Amino acid sequence: MNVTLVIGMLIVIGLTVLVAYVVGVYNMLVRLANNIDKAWSNIDVILKQRHDELPKLVQVCNSYMTHERETLESVTKARNAYGAGLNIDDKALAENQIVGALGKLFAVAEQYPDLKANQEFLAIQQRISALESTIADRREFYNDSVNIYNIAIEQIPTLWVAQEVGYTARPLLTVAPSDRKDTPLAFANRTRVAA
Repeated sequence: MNVTLVIGMLIVIGLTVLVAYVVGVYNMLVRLANNIDKAWSNIDVILKQRHDELPKLVQVCNSYMTHERETLESVTKARNAYGAGLNIDDKALAENQIVGALGKLFAVAEQYPDLKANQEFLAIQQRISALESTIADRREFYNDSVNIYNIAIEQIPTLWVAQEVGYTARPLLTVAPSDRKDTPLAFANRTRVAA
């Protein structure tokens, strides 16, 4: 057998294996990137459902909370900011604003017994709370997808393929710094006992 022929066959086999490997890695990266997009779309659908509840909530609260115009407007502004968001980062930032505004709104609602007793308010509040739980689950799935993708594009030899085709790290959804603060607890009719 001719040495040149053997060397040529080895080169062809090596190139075939290399091309197959690069195609496999590329396909894996495409799958991981698409999983992130799917996870975000799932979050976006639930957020849309929650955003559809916000005007109803503001409308119900308007008749009771005449002195809380700023709180109600913050919910509306945050909702509008989400709609104007052009990318995931903008929407995530607006989403954090909505969560903060809703938290403040529900806290202020505690000062209005008639509002807390309103069945429409209670139904919307329960719907939003259920959607919040679903959003939290979807965020976890999104962050898992992003984490797997980010790890894959940072590991050698996948790193080389990712750099060549322009794949970059994706951001995780994080909690707003204001939501990380401890909330002081106040108990009614309790006196502090000296230690």
